[in-house]
Amino acid sequence: MRKRIISLALIILFWLPIMASAVSEKDFEVNTTKNIINLCTASSDDPLYHQAINFCHGYLVGAFHYYEAHTSGPSAIKFVCPPDQRPSRNESIGRFIEWAQARPQYHNETPVETEFRFLMEYWPCK
Repeated sequence: MRKRIISLALIILFWLPIMASAVSEKDFEVNTTKNIINLCTASSDDPLYHQAINFCHGYLVGAFHYYEAHTSGPSAIKFVCPPDQRPSRNESIGRFIEWAQARPQYHNETPVETEFRFLMEYWPCK
């Protein structure tokens, strides 16, 4: 009996992170950085995988494109300065997710705020 309980506990502990990281409909409201992390790291076997990944990329790229449009004028003050040879979209998003996962203190902030914290660190203006 004791072995069964231990085996069951180990199975639950093994599956808990996978179950906890499943995408939920609430994640699509993107109220927090944790929501965007969940969307961007959706498992390929998650029923909402395609919607989650597409939403992740659309949200992050859209926010950055808005920033670029807003700061395109001659008198604009820039606080993010990407290099001429930019990394791919997937690489940039991957770096952002890795960076954000390592900083749980920002998980309850809005995703756009966290995205630009990352970008100011990743591509600072000199």
